[in-house]
Amino acid sequence: MAESFAKQWYVLHTYAGYENKVKENLESRATSMGMENNIFRVVVPEQEHTEITKTGKEKTVKTNDFPGYVLVEMVMTDESWFVVRNTPGVTGFVGSHGSGSKPAPLLDEEINHILHGLNMSSQHPDMDLEVGENITIISGPFKDQVGRITEIDKDKMKLTVAIDMFGRETSTEIDYDQVKELV
Repeated sequence: MAESFAKQWYVLHTYAGYENKVKENLESRATSMGMENNIFRVVVPEQEHTEITKTGKEKTVKTNDFPGYVLVEMVMTDESWFVVRNTPGVTGFVGSHGSGSKPAPLLDEEINHILHGLNMSSQHPDMDLEVGENITIISGPFKDQVGRITEIDKDKMKLTVAIDMFGRETSTEIDYDQVKELV
């Protein structure tokens, strides 16, 4: 099978309840084994919601949308495949036919739907953005506005940007893929 050198999303099967541990292990292995250019994002599809306890107090709880599964954005090479499938807690790739065959990636529509449901962007821009940097908004209601980054949430691929609205500085949250760096 020919190797694909494009970033794509894959689904890992893990032991139930070990999804976050697998995420930590895989991110650590990607760094320690020099695979940062092949293994990009590891996502446990969880959502936070508020529950009322028996005593009437509000409590924030995370629920896993897909127990036993972890998403990974990666370039599928022999080396990255080996690193991922040999990560402690990973039982295999979904879409692999076994006996050493490489898995099929998720379709763009599938990953976009899943990440959108988690309020995340499927795009992982190659921009190295920093707090205080000025950017141009390229889509959405603030298109063509210049703003200053005040906060970066790399896990959710969101930026908090201060823009000038009617002579006042206003903060808005936007996705990484809605901005471009000023040249």
